[in-house]
Amino acid sequence: MSSLDINPFKSAKKKLNIAAEEINLDQNIVNYLSRVERALLVSVPIKRDNGDLEIFQGYRVHHSTIRGPAKGGIRYSPEVTLDEVKALAFLMTFKTSLLELPLGGSKGGIRVDTKSLSINELERLTRRYTAEIINMIGPDIDIPAPDMGTDAQTMAWIMDTYSMQKGRTIPGVVTGKPIEIGGSVGRSGATGTGMFYILKAMCNKLDYRLKNMSAVIQGFGKVGSIIAKHLYDHGVKIIGIMESTGGIYSSNGLNIEALRKWKAQNNELKDYKENSIKQITNEDLFATPCDIVVPAATENQINSSNAADLDCKLILEGANSPTTSKADKILEEKDIIAIPDILANSGGVCVSYFEYVQDINAYFWNLERINNEMRNILLKAFHEVYTLAAERELSLRTAAYVIAVSRIAKAIELRGLFP
Repeated sequence: MSSLDINPFKSAKKKLNIAAEEINLDQNIVNYLSRVERALLVSVPIKRDNGDLEIFQGYRVHHSTIRGPAKGGIRYSPEVTLDEVKALAFLMTFKTSLLELPLGGSKGGIRVDTKSLSINELERLTRRYTAEIINMIGPDIDIPAPDMGTDAQTMAWIMDTYSMQKGRTIPGVVTGKPIEIGGSVGRSGATGTGMFYILKAMCNKLDYRLKNMSAVIQGFGKVGSIIAKHLYDHGVKIIGIMESTGGIYSSNGLNIEALRKWKAQNNELKDYKENSIKQITNEDLFATPCDIVVPAATENQINSSNAADLDCKLILEGANSPTTSKADKILEEKDIIAIPDILANSGGVCVSYFEYVQDINAYFWNLERINNEMRNILLKAFHEVYTLAAERELSLRTAAYVIAVSRIAKAIELRGLFP
């Protein structure tokens, strides 16, 4: 699932500029938001199990803390770069603003192939990385969470390392933790569940019936597998799924329950065999005629080289920044509606915020409350975006950015500039 050679931070800033032009935003605020507040590059040395020393490159970036503590995940991937981390931190600022959460935006990562590490090496890497960025994180500074290549266990190691340095248990330093040490019910599936709430609201507006629709999904991990299950359970025919090692297609529809069990046994999706299933490429997936395309892998996957090939009604963005600005123009010309990342996949940060609130108050909610609170916040944001887009004849993405940037601009105006 390769992307073109597109600078992710420049691509992200284009979306800000488009929204800024729409509302004649003060150029000083555009300049302010076009930079990150701070970025830390760290060397992360660990001793491998064989005794060798290996040094990895790590990052932590705060894009904005103007509306509250920064919030953003930690990514472990061989492709992690500073510009990618800056772009993802940028997106988090606008995502939290769109949902009216009292948070800013951040992101972190280590350039590493986790498949090359043992579990003990992974723990040593995580703990050393935490020690290196410890002055940039904390419940009232910046609250990390899982992202690509990281999970609840990673967050447990970060929380423990941070707590040991501070001399007391501080569960609020990260979200996405195991429930046993301050994590929240509903957090692991929140992104995919939130995507379904947003998609259902969109279909209601357009008078689409999910049980009559078909979909293809790029990515079958923590996000893609959850939205796939929700779609499958509501009668959507999922005809194609892609992951990094390959993809499968069936015009009859794929059995998502069977595929989830197959993946749970550490099998590759491309090795799943049934009579009607054939292997497909990433290019084939995006060119497959269907109703819904779900990019749930990584950024810049829908770009100027393949956007014209899409043959669908809706794009539901499960990944962060999966669509470039050039691709957006092509999609608009084809009347394909893209439900933007900062709205579509915001369920994850929404429930991360709930986890943070629960940790701070040492009082925990049940799953029904988690999902109800998330649904209310996400649907409020959806209706605001949809209404503004209709009133001003904007794309949903531009409308979402207009709302988010307006709130940040007001906060900057009210706070003023120190000193």
